[in-house]
Formats: sequence, C-alpha cells, structure tokens
Amino acid sequence: MIRFPDNFVWGAATSAYQIEGATGADGRSPSIWDTFAAMPGAVAGGHTGDPACDHYRRYREDVALMADLDLRAYRFSVAWPRIRPAGADRTNAAGLDFYDRLVDALCAHGIEPLPTLYHWDLPQELEDRGGWTVRDTAERFAGYAVAVHDRLGDRVRTWTTLNEPWCSAYLGYGSGLHAPGRRDPAAAFAALHHLLLAHGLAAQALRAGGARSIGLVVNPAAVRPVDPASAADLDAVRLVDGLHNRIILEPVLGRGYPDDMLEHMSRYGSGLGAGHGGLDWLEATDEKTIGAPLDLLGVNFYAPTYVAARPGAPGAPPYPGSEGIDFPPPTGPVTDMGWGIDPSALTDVLRRIGADAPGIPLMVTENGAAFPDRIVDGRVRDAGRIGYLDGHLRAAHAALAAGVDLRGYLAWSLLDNFEWAEGYGKRFGLVHVDYATQRRTCKDSAHWYGSVVAANALPGDPPGD
Repeated sequence: MIRFPDNFVWGAATSAYQIEGATGADGRSPSIWDTFAAMPGAVAGGHTGDPACDHYRRYREDVALMADLDLRAYRFSVAWPRIRPAGADRTNAAGLDFYDRLVDALCAHGIEPLPTLYHWDLPQELEDRGGWTVRDTAERFAGYAVAVHDRLGDRVRTWTTLNEPWCSAYLGYGSGLHAPGRRDPAAAFAALHHLLLAHGLAAQALRAGGARSIGLVVNPAAVRPVDPASAADLDAVRLVDGLHNRIILEPVLGRGYPDDMLEHMSRYGSGLGAGHGGLDWLEATDEKTIGAPLDLLGVNFYAPTYVAARPGAPGAPPYPGSEGIDFPPPTGPVTDMGWGIDPSALTDVLRRIGADAPGIPLMVTENGAAFPDRIVDGRVRDAGRIGYLDGHLRAAHAALAAGVDLRGYLAWSLLDNFEWAEGYGKRFGLVHVDYATQRRTCKDSAHWYGSVVAANALPGDPPGD
C-alpha cells in the first residue's frame, strides 16, 4: 500500500454557481455568470446555472453523500451575490443563513468546511461599475469577506480568499471565454492586479477579525517546451510561465511583481480607458498588501501546458502578448475536455511551489477529470476517472516523498455540475447527477475514492480496466 500521512486531509470540492441553482432565491442578485450565460452562444447548449444541481435546496442530501464516502473536508464557495446583493455594503441575512445551515450540517457529520470566498460569481452591478478593473471592487470584497467571517468564523478554521485569479482575469477579461466576456489585454492585467489586491485586503481584514488560517487557491501551470533543446522554446516557456505563474506567485509570496512582467504589462496601458497610461492601477503600497502572510496555498491542477516558439503564430488570447508562441494540443491520452493526462506534471508543480514557498503548507484543492459515464444496470461506470485520480494521487504522494509539505487532496468535483462555458455537457463528478430528476448516484470512482480515503492509502498497483 502507498500510505499517506496520518493527518492527511481527504475531501472534495465544488463551487456555488456550478451547483447551487436557486439564482433568484432569498434576495440573491444576478452575478456576471447569470448575465454571461444568458448571452446567445456564450455557453454550450444555452445552459445557465439554474437549476444546476439544486444544491441550495438539496444540501443535506449532498452532505450525507459526503459522509457515506467518509470524506473529511468539503471545499465550497460562498456566492457573493447572496451575501451582499448588487455588490452593496448591506449584508443579506437570508443568504448567510444558507451557508450557516450548510456549515452546521458539515460539522454534524465531522466534515471540515473549507469555504472559498470568491469563485468567479461577481455581482453584476459591480461589473457594471468596472468590475475587477477598478480598485473599488477589491475594497468591497474585503468588506464582504468580513461579513461572511462574522457569521461562520466560530466553526470555520481555514478560509481561502480567491479561486484561480488567473482564470478570472485572463479568461474573463482577456479572452472573453468566461464571464464577463471582455476581450481586452489591458483590462485583463488590471483585473489580475485588483484580484490580488482583493486577496491581500481580505486576508488583512480576516486576520484582524480573528481568522485562524488564511489561504489562496491558484492554478499553476506546468509549462513545458515542445523541444527542450531549443533556446527559442525555452524563451517561450519563460514568458508563458511568467504570465501564468510568476505574475501571481511572486507578489503573493511578498516579492512583488517580477520586473519582466511589469514591463510586459506596461505595454498595454492601464486598462482604465482613455486618459490613463502606464500602470495607473499600481499604487505604492499595493505589493505589500498583496503579500500578506499566508497559512495555506491551494493548488488546482488538471493538465500540463506545452509551448513552442513559432514565428507568425497568433499566440493564445488567455496569454496576452504571446504572439509567436504555439500552444500545440496534447499528443497522448486526453480527458473529455481534450486536456492531456500527465500525472508527473502535478509532481513537478508541487515540487516547484514547495521550493518557491518554503514554510507555507500546500493542499491540492482541485484535481479531477471529465469523462463520459457509462450507466450499466443502474451502475455508473467510469474507469477513466479512476485511472486519472489514481495516477494523480500517486503523483501527489511522490511530491510528499520528495519533502513537499502537502496537507491534503480534494477531488474535483463532488457532483456533476454546470461546467462554465461547457454547460452541462462535461461531467467531472464523483457523483452522477440526472439533471432532469436531480437524482444522485455514486459512480464507481466515488466508491473507489471512498475506499482510498478510508484506508488513507492507495493500493500498491494501479487499478486495471
């Protein structure tokens, strides 16, 4: 058996907009994802986040499923539009009541609640005022964070501020693939800065309010050259690594923005419209605020990124300024999302971040895969997902063996759900959801994962087909 440390945290993760539904219930206001999903062609199938998995009404059933699988932790996100509708400073008690009930249910089953305060569902009214491209949004986020902590802080030990600021900024404001659907490189960089500032301001406010453990969740990329012997490919790796990893990790770890990334961002101006040049959004004390002390760094990981220098290549919209770089598709096995399967990349990412952030514990806060499910005699067969999870858990264990301070692993996702721009067509869940009836069925992968959790160990040999 491949054993994990005795105190290793096992769990699963979800996010509010992807599972809750009830988008108009109890005073919740629209988020940017409600608006984006309503735009023709923005989401596959014309799907929206309502009713999703109806978790808002079925949370007790879902918590019972977690308990049946012996999960020890549940990472969920809090919907900002439920707590402070329209982005106002007024707190909506009815919205907090839901998370109060959810946390109570988790604690009653011995499952540790791990809330993330922002998983991409910005109140639409704040987007109308500039969204993440303006400082006001970061300042309002800190106030919202305090409101949630004031209600749940007596039972929640660990808080994470943001989920994947890279996605929020680059996919939402740079490429337009995610809400709010803007396509402006300058806006993407301004948004990234204000997301990181929001993290720092919220971390300070939470700490002042007595929060015991504060973290951030990032999605670092394992950026690999197509030709490791090519100097041009290695230059491409450095730029993409800078845009994906260093531009976030360096300031968060208290080192400020890398010089090459400041120079790169400055080519695009401020993103604040006419009359604003340079990086007007960067104020003198911002980098110190962003570098607020961390107690945990969450790592979301799915697949490596390959790059090659190719003159004339258009680059990739999620990487502003990547013209001349090709992003070839994976050549080996892939998931239903077309993402390459390479568990060794997870080991590389964990070892790299462990070295970059000494003294800060890590946790795999998302890892999983979409595969088509086969339902045979009422049983949901998903051997591909089991193989993916097994391989990546072995990769996580390899990082542990190399000395990485890895505290836990949270599978993505507990439930099949609204997969952002893919709608309901891709299934990541350990638990199958029949969207017509909302019936939940544990897949083979759920039972397999539950056995790993119970044993705190993997079998010596990988699973067969």
